[in-house]
Amino acid sequence: MRQSLAEIEEAFFEEIAEDRERRERLRRHAEQRARQRHVSKTHRDGTLRFTLVMLVLLATAIVVTLAMFRTLYLVMA
Repeated sequence: MRQSLAEIEEAFFEEIAEDRERRERLRRHAEQRARQRHVSKTHRDGTLRFTLVMLVLLATAIVVTLAMFRTLYLVMA
């Protein structure tokens, strides 16, 4: 049951090839996770900015409306 040197070399080269494939698969998976995190962060940041802009616009409209009616009241009085 002795393996020949050629069989040992062949098994070694197969193991090296499998290891390279595994490392490549892991690298692609890591890149995919990084892209997904980036997309998620960009979406979350965009939603936060949109909400902030809408709140600022609403607050501005309220302040301008109150100032307008107060000025109108002062002018009419």
